[in-house]
Amino acid sequence: MADTQPSAPPSLYAAREPIFPKRVYGKFRNLKWVIMIITLGIYYLTPWIRWDRGPELPDQAVLVDLAHRRFFFFWIEIWPHEFYFVAGLLVMAGLGLFLFTSALGRVWCGYACPQTVWTDLFILVERWIEGDRNARLRLHRQKKLDARKVRLRLTKWAVWLLIAVATGGAWVFYFTDAPTLLVDLFTLQAHPIAYTTIAILTGTTFFFGGFAREQICIYACPWPRIQAAMMDEDTLTVGYREWRGEPRKHSEAVKAGEPQGDCIDCMACVNVCPMGIDIRDGQQMECITCALCIDACDDIMAKTGKPRGLIDYMALTDEQRERQGQPPKPVIKHILRPRTILYTSLWSLVGLGLLFALFIRADIDLTVAPVRNPTFVTLSDGSVRNTYEVRLRNKHGETRPFTLSVSDNDAVQLELEGTADATVEVGANAQRLQRVYLIAPAGSAAAQAERSDVRLWVEDEINGDRVYKDTIFNGKANQ
Repeated sequence: MADTQPSAPPSLYAAREPIFPKRVYGKFRNLKWVIMIITLGIYYLTPWIRWDRGPELPDQAVLVDLAHRRFFFFWIEIWPHEFYFVAGLLVMAGLGLFLFTSALGRVWCGYACPQTVWTDLFILVERWIEGDRNARLRLHRQKKLDARKVRLRLTKWAVWLLIAVATGGAWVFYFTDAPTLLVDLFTLQAHPIAYTTIAILTGTTFFFGGFAREQICIYACPWPRIQAAMMDEDTLTVGYREWRGEPRKHSEAVKAGEPQGDCIDCMACVNVCPMGIDIRDGQQMECITCALCIDACDDIMAKTGKPRGLIDYMALTDEQRERQGQPPKPVIKHILRPRTILYTSLWSLVGLGLLFALFIRADIDLTVAPVRNPTFVTLSDGSVRNTYEVRLRNKHGETRPFTLSVSDNDAVQLELEGTADATVEVGANAQRLQRVYLIAPAGSAAAQAERSDVRLWVEDEINGDRVYKDTIFNGKANQ
């Protein structure tokens, strides 16, 4: 009698196959080494660069001063009300990413993305300790947990952990004075937030760079799914010249007597890929355009006496032309096309706008906020008084005397709370909240009107710089 029990449904889950990329030599691998050294050097060393701003300002070149809500970048200081500079830089970063993706595919992912950089570093450590691809594969497949395997794994994890701790530690140094914080961390005097941040970043760096690796790029990162909108048929990206490489050495077509293509099916391109894909299968979402497969294939082509470029940077339009025996377009024609020109123009306009705003901004500033409860007060002599909260900002590295005045309404008089004259001192690189009274005499136009336009001025008594803000004076007609 036949078994009528239903079979179990197939599993939709596939366990991750660990990837052990083989070391490769070539121009793209060298470029990745250079970029890795530069980016890691910038990240780890920048908090230690000193910049003299005077006795009352921090001397760290790059500092996100959350306590005083300011951002220092060498000679540039960004205040909270100037956040548009940060927003502009983020817009430029986005446009730059669109530009490079439309021109060269996922070059950001392949060369400069933090996940790629730290994964490269972790793989380098793994290769130094456990050996190249074959040695690491043997160690992975070894079922017996002997002393050698334990020693190699613990050594590798210890070095990974040191890198992860340095990564988390470098991040917190951007938010306070680095030398002071370093001493506080080792003497256990630092704020708990510092230790918590380092612990979180240590854990994520250790896991993402050491174990998750390509899984972050495939499943956690949204960019692979967005990049298609940034690319077109003229985008230069890593591809396989199938018309030249096929049929492969071990294919059925070759066994049937057909001429063999240039691909000898050595699997070198697959063995060096950090994503574990076969570029010969065509464009894939997992490909980060790191071009290591180009280096590996070029090396094999040189050894077999065949032309380089079986795997290369190419565009879809080049593929069609080469299949027809025509030469590919010049690279400059792929780079300079309407889409990339548009992105470059927008990127440049935003950058020029930020530079213009940076150079024209004044070293003094004020904001004016009318007190609405009540909107005005009628004094005993019949005059009308409005109250304002004026915030004065001094961006100089020394204390400056500021004088306030009013114009555009000669009948309105100005008084300051807490001082007999119209001059106040604002500390170095600080701001001061000052209550200001504007008084219109009884019977004046400002006192009788519903509202009048007035302009508050502030002048730096040291260098004569002046800025103003327009506001409204409320009269009796509001009753």
